[in-house]
Amino acid sequence: MLLGISIIGAGAALVLGTAGAMAAGAASGVAIGGKELGNELAAFMGGFYGPLAGVPGVVIGLVVLAVIA
Repeated sequence: MLLGISIIGAGAALVLGTAGAMAAGAASGVAIGGKELGNELAAFMGGFYGPLAGVPGVVIGLVVLAVIA
């Protein structure tokens, strides 16, 4: 069994993590501000700002995985 993470696996994790952060940001944007701003604008803003927290978390997780594996 090969230990570690490949470049393709890291890239896939980064893409999937970014997509997940965008989806979660859009959903929480609608839940929090949909009534005040309208659902479309709240989803757009949430999808835009969601990756600000999600992508660094994925990158830190990949660095930790690369160090310990």
